[in-house]
Amino acid sequence: MLRSINPFDQSLLEEFPFMDTATLDAKLSRAELAFKTWKRSSFAQRREMMLRVSALLRKNKDAYARHMTLEMGKVTREALGEIEKTALACEYFANHAEGFLTAQSIKTEAAKSYVMYQPTGAILAIMPWNFPFWQVFRFALPALMAGNVGLLKHAPNVTRCSLIIEEIFKEAGFPEGVFQSLTIDVNEVPRILASPFVQGVALTGSEHAGSQVGALAGKNIKHAVLELGGSDPFIVLDDADLDKAVPVAVQSRMQNAGQSCIAAKRFIVMKSIKNDFMARFEQGIRALRQGNPFDADVTTGPMARLDLAEKIEQQVSASVKAGAQLITGGARSGCNYIPALLDGVAPGMPAFDEEMFGPVAGVIEVSSEEDAIIMANNSRYGLGASVWTRDLDKGEMFAREIESGSVVVNALMRSDSRLPFGGIKKSGYGRELAEAGMKEFVNVKTVVVNT
Repeated sequence: MLRSINPFDQSLLEEFPFMDTATLDAKLSRAELAFKTWKRSSFAQRREMMLRVSALLRKNKDAYARHMTLEMGKVTREALGEIEKTALACEYFANHAEGFLTAQSIKTEAAKSYVMYQPTGAILAIMPWNFPFWQVFRFALPALMAGNVGLLKHAPNVTRCSLIIEEIFKEAGFPEGVFQSLTIDVNEVPRILASPFVQGVALTGSEHAGSQVGALAGKNIKHAVLELGGSDPFIVLDDADLDKAVPVAVQSRMQNAGQSCIAAKRFIVMKSIKNDFMARFEQGIRALRQGNPFDADVTTGPMARLDLAEKIEQQVSASVKAGAQLITGGARSGCNYIPALLDGVAPGMPAFDEEMFGPVAGVIEVSSEEDAIIMANNSRYGLGASVWTRDLDKGEMFAREIESGSVVVNALMRSDSRLPFGGIKKSGYGRELAEAGMKEFVNVKTVVVNT
């Protein structure tokens, strides 16, 4: 049984029975049948349906946002923002998919040579709870616009969101079987990936989940895109504009109750400005209000599950025992965790070595720019990073040196439909979004015609 629990007060929202083997097999057969016609649909047809999805998201945004807030605790304005971002992404891929997948002519000695991009079949998506709509759509949009069909195994605690997303695609006119939500346990994943019709898997989740799914994909020779954990550095150089940097530091670490792979987690600050930065950062964190995510003046809702809140509490405790100083916050009641600030964070502490998936910021002091780069790269993760400096050439130099999939200078690190998104090292492999994401789950076919 899948259980949806309100993280703010631990009340049971809904229970959903697991689908049985016969139902799952029927879903897989339906996907295979749908693909035979969907792959031959025109980009114009797909575009029309996807634009309807965007319109439905905006029309029903309040209801969809409410379900997100109920199931995983996101504050209402962040839930509404997620819906709007998802709607914009629908429009982006509706309008750009055909251009991304247009055949490319290559001049050779043959009469005609070109590369074309064709869909491959069903793609399984294993998605997390932290962005219940956005994470699913950033997989589904390029996959479906390319002519593939989608199978969604969503996180158990956001099952209602999963079923709503399936209904959105149906209401927008997508044929039966093109996008289906699977109410299954994780132990069904190996059987799905073994299906000859399923051609790939996209997972966003933990490093542990990624290693398991990556192994299964390799065993079955299926393409995989893995977007895993992150411990993003937020580097503040001595010439940084703190009036701009500090508010973004608070937002980047604390939005979504700190539950984001690409949130800033390690704040690497030059010694010369550290005291000033810390005073402002502490003030910004203390100004946050944790509580009921439906309250308009609450900035930070509960963490999504009790085990997650307990883990972040344990990581903070272990970091303090290892020498970090808890400057503010850190109290927990159920899933409600007061946003916290740690100083004196160093390698060997959970706050440095592990992904801190909750509202906790850790500050690391460095004495030189070289040390800042060393500290930034001293991580098994490599998802995103940000650098703050008035010297844009220096900022770009740092961007080249930092080991991550994305680096931004003087701005909030975030995913953008127009830009490839993904990581290196233990943060995974493959790319989502933009043209690169469109081409992950297609057959790049070479065609040569001779006289």
